[in-house]
Amino acid sequence: MNEEIKKLNLKSEKYAEQINKLKNEVKKVIVGQEETIEKLLIALISNGHVLLEGVPGLAKTLIIKTLSDCVDSGFVRIQFTPDLLPADITGTKIYKHEDSSFKTLKGPIFTNFVLADEINRAPPKVQSALLEAMQERQVSIQGDTYKLSRPFFVLATQNPIESEGTYKLPEAQVDRFMFKLLISYPKKEGEINIMNRFTEGTSIKLSKVISAKKIIEMQKFNQKIYADKKIKEYVADIVDATRNPEKYNLNTVNGYIEYGVSPRASLWLILAGKAHAMLNGRGYVIPEDIKSVCYDVLRHRILLTYEAEAEEITTDNIIEKIIEKIKVP
Repeated sequence: MNEEIKKLNLKSEKYAEQINKLKNEVKKVIVGQEETIEKLLIALISNGHVLLEGVPGLAKTLIIKTLSDCVDSGFVRIQFTPDLLPADITGTKIYKHEDSSFKTLKGPIFTNFVLADEINRAPPKVQSALLEAMQERQVSIQGDTYKLSRPFFVLATQNPIESEGTYKLPEAQVDRFMFKLLISYPKKEGEINIMNRFTEGTSIKLSKVISAKKIIEMQKFNQKIYADKKIKEYVADIVDATRNPEKYNLNTVNGYIEYGVSPRASLWLILAGKAHAMLNGRGYVIPEDIKSVCYDVLRHRILLTYEAEAEEITTDNIIEKIIEKIKVP
């Protein structure tokens, strides 16, 4: 192993310890959602945003609130409703009679952790205002541009079982989310733990175990983690297989994919793979790192045909077939 990789490994091990502390602190409150917590940390380290889908009552709001409570940073929850306006998120200018000038009132988006609760309940204009801020990391308020503070992490939630009074997120906007995570019901033992934890009047005191400055440091280091040319070729094959399945003898998925994934998918696969390596105290990416984040990066980027929907084939089924078929380096 060369010296450069050894240095990266040492630094990764130090950061992995700190991330582990953060994970354990979050787990004091959150029961049985270990994979979701880990994926949120990967997205945070990769400087990406997350779309979280699950039925009501599964602690989607509590997870992001708890995560922000364990980091020395700002947090805001925005409840998306049909009567929300873009200015309610980004801010506006008000006229001051005293000196005949305009004053900028910054909106709630000017913080570090943003929970966009039930994003699909707001009209497209409002969704666009948030998604523009996510992509550009800046906000324009009546001609003036303001940079958003770092780290800037958006967790948007949506409820998959209700369609009344909702506005579907356009595919081009969904693509701006690094991950789409599906949150499921807790197991029976977890359910009992939840009852014990939240029905006996015990209050859990959380510590701020990491600073915002340290998160920014990790985000910068994440880009330096080594990804070999073979890993990049492996990612390119996975991404290309969603666009040209016939080239990879993927006859079982041929005819089910309307559109393959965008180049954002390959960028996020590499960055998420690097963050997964860091969480495991490694300074280099292995194929298992890519596989572990593949579903979360690709599931909202593959668009299915009518035939696939009619046969109840999901994007996860297609990703599974692709991973099985593509040769691992």
